[in-house]
Amino acid sequence: MARFTIEYEGDKGDKSDVYAANGKGEKFSEILARRINRRGLMKGAAASGALVLTAKGLNGVAAQDATPGATPAATPGATPSATPAATNLNFEAIVLDTGPDHLVAAGYAAAALLKWGDPIFADAPEFDPAAQTAASQAMQFGYNCDWIGFMPLPQGSTTSDHGLLVVNHEYTNPELMFPGYIIPNPDYVAPSSPDEPSETPEFIAVTSQDIVDVELEAHGLSVVEIIRDGDGVWQVVRDSEYNRRITATTPTEVTGPAAGSDWMKTIADPTGLAVMGTLNNCAGGTTPWGTAISGEENFQQYFANLSLLAEDDPNFIDGDRFGINEEASDRQWELFHDRFDLSKEPNEPYRFGWAVEFDPYDPTSTPKKRTALGRNKHEGHTSFVSPVTGQVAIYSGDDERFESAYKFVTAGAYNPDDRAANMDLLDDGILYVAKYNDDGTGEWLPLVFGEGPLTEANGFVSQADVVTRARFAADALGATKMDRPEDFETNPVTGKVYLVCTNNSRRTLEETNKANPRPENYTGHIIEMTETGGDHAATTFEWAMFILAGDPNYGGTYYGGYDTGLVSPFASPDNIAFDTAGNLWISTDGMPNSLPGNDGLFATPTEGEERGYTKQFFSSVPGAEVSGPIFNPDDTALFAAVQHPGEGGTYDAPISQWPTGDGPPRPSVVVITTDGGVARIGSGVS
Repeated sequence: MARFTIEYEGDKGDKSDVYAANGKGEKFSEILARRINRRGLMKGAAASGALVLTAKGLNGVAAQDATPGATPAATPGATPSATPAATNLNFEAIVLDTGPDHLVAAGYAAAALLKWGDPIFADAPEFDPAAQTAASQAMQFGYNCDWIGFMPLPQGSTTSDHGLLVVNHEYTNPELMFPGYIIPNPDYVAPSSPDEPSETPEFIAVTSQDIVDVELEAHGLSVVEIIRDGDGVWQVVRDSEYNRRITATTPTEVTGPAAGSDWMKTIADPTGLAVMGTLNNCAGGTTPWGTAISGEENFQQYFANLSLLAEDDPNFIDGDRFGINEEASDRQWELFHDRFDLSKEPNEPYRFGWAVEFDPYDPTSTPKKRTALGRNKHEGHTSFVSPVTGQVAIYSGDDERFESAYKFVTAGAYNPDDRAANMDLLDDGILYVAKYNDDGTGEWLPLVFGEGPLTEANGFVSQADVVTRARFAADALGATKMDRPEDFETNPVTGKVYLVCTNNSRRTLEETNKANPRPENYTGHIIEMTETGGDHAATTFEWAMFILAGDPNYGGTYYGGYDTGLVSPFASPDNIAFDTAGNLWISTDGMPNSLPGNDGLFATPTEGEERGYTKQFFSSVPGAEVSGPIFNPDDTALFAAVQHPGEGGTYDAPISQWPTGDGPPRPSVVVITTDGGVARIGSGVS
């Protein structure tokens, strides 16, 4: 066994002071601040007197029209409408809550459909939290569910009562998973004064290879068949031929420009083509041809001993940018698996931080790390077919303070009549990074070797180099540095694209700009973008601020121009989803630190008189975030992940036992329906 001090970071995506401190790109808040000076206050915010520019919290935003001027495109196959569909968000909002159980709006029911440890194969063992093994975990639903995709069955249909759930498992909380993991430190010495911290930790963590191997199998993804029965109740099909676990030990193929490059080669894999597994799978998306894309985010936490490399070593420079542990990692995986020790496998981190595509309809398919989409801390991956060219655009965020927003556009066009012809579209195309201008316009800057500053003279030697070191390439191009750009989603009615920026408490007043307006941005914001000419393959766009989240009582908020005194306030938006009417559904990650309530789900129209009228629909439990909201095709079921419930406690001293009421808390996918089970979410109850 190994004993070590465990220190869990409270701010997701943060590893101390690592962010894009260098490079040409301006910070979004600087751009927004200039736009404030040029255009005054937003019309809606000015009318309500909500915005005041100060040095603390937000406190100012740019003036802009409520909607950009470009004509949006409708979803391919849908009929564009000059007047958006009625939003029908007629549920009664709930209020912020800090109680021990989840809450949902009146007339709706929320049930845990899939819980950590649930067996998903006919021969899988039943969950026993006191006796977990790697073998059992590999056949059970993984830990910390995040992004969710609903894939109708049969493939290619729009069936709403039968499908596959594809679920990311971002990371593990071993202190909540294993008895005896956290113990008192026998060497602890209490501080002599309350104002002086102790030089020794009060508690230490105890790990082992058995524990680490369970953690490896609890990461990755699950594919689970579900069906709605005649009573409107959703059930797991445990003996389904489609059910699958993809974990940190699943063979995974490397494709695209970085495949086989020197960056990707290790002692264990001298070809640079085969990676063992996927890690820290956070947000994701689906493609028009029915595959899933899973983004690898905070992979840095699994690696150790960066300080043993020379500071001028390219591996050190890259690892420092991503926040790899200089010495031992909190998890201590490096004690049992050499690939997590940079002194033994210095290239292994380059094999993570990618977008992973796989076919959930084929349980024998090999997941592929699509390196053309670049390497960073991936979030998002909404896809949209350009109605002009037929090319596919994939939008993603690099979830860290002062990092950037990206778009990948395929070289080839989507073929709706030949699924096989689309299976490698993501290996060839152009990766772009966003630059937001003061005047509400923006540019997609191409990350192409040999173009602009991305040349050998500036340290880039190939396209493989550019995509592997995408953060450095974005710096060279002058990309805008954002406040933790997370989820990207496209409105199916208008074609507008929405980017969530979760928060950034480290931005100073001098660093504020038009697109990142708040110093010490604890509560986050949402940006609305319109591609030029409604073409999602375009290289220019217009943008506007849609929501500046937070408590209106403290000023500096903006909810789409709606009266902020009437909205349900929220903070730290994380993931978003659209229903078929074009309403935006927002999940949060960061309350109650920023607002006095558990994280939850909120909904708002994006067009019309009620644009920005945000109402809380669901509240989770202490310690948890809500992530991955997704609807089935007819909006009669809303699936969402309740991740890390009870965080802040331990297995032996829990602060929550949700959702079962006994044993450790279990991250779970909840399904929300009307009490009758088959009415549309949001408008099924009057």
